[in-house]
This record gives sequence, C-alpha cells and structure tokens, in this order.
Amino acid sequence: MNNKKILLVDDDPRVRNLVSMTLGKQFTILQAENGARGLEMAARELPDMVFLDVEMPEMSGFDVCIRIKSNQATAGIKVVMLTGHAKEEEIDRGRAAGADDYFTKPFSPRALLQKVTEILA
Repeated sequence: MNNKKILLVDDDPRVRNLVSMTLGKQFTILQAENGARGLEMAARELPDMVFLDVEMPEMSGFDVCIRIKSNQATAGIKVVMLTGHAKEEEIDRGRAAGADDYFTKPFSPRALLQKVTEILA
C-alpha cells in the first residue's frame, strides 16, 4: 500500500463500501457521508484525491468542490465527481466548479482503479 489518501464523499454506504473495497488495498480510504463532513475532512486530512457524489444532503458535491478549490490549503487536492449524473451540462457544471475529472456510476472497479492511478500518477 502506498501512502496516498483518498477521501470518498457519498451518502450511499454501498458506494462507499464498493470504492473502499476496490481501492483500499492500495490507498488509505477516508469516508464522509455528506458534503459538510467531507469538506471538514478534506481541510483536516488533506487527502491526495477526493471523490464527490453530486446529490447529497446538506451540501451538493458541486458546492463542496467549489469550496475545496477556492481554499488555498486544499486547492491542490484532485477532485473527481463520482455520480450517476452523466449529462453534458452536469459534467460542464462539475468542471466549472473546479473538478479535475468526472466518473459515472455504475462503474467498473477496474476502471475506477485505473482512473485513480492515472490521476495520482
């Protein structure tokens, strides 16, 4: 296992579990169940990468992304939107919020691992 940390922010425990099982052997996985908690953890833990669901209670993934990217301490964190919303305007909104990439659900665990490896290379 390398020392890279990935924060997964998703209100669905099944998604958090799948991502943890997929990436947990190679990376340290941190989890948050909503946007507000994810934002707090990003500032405290300074992970190498954050996966953000779009639709969550309290704060959307877009809002979390904007706050991460506009804070000098967290601006360098790679942010990937992880969502079932794959419409072009939503992808554009994610990029406008500062997301480094967009990954849609449902996903192949192998493709997810490949994406993480590519982004953190």
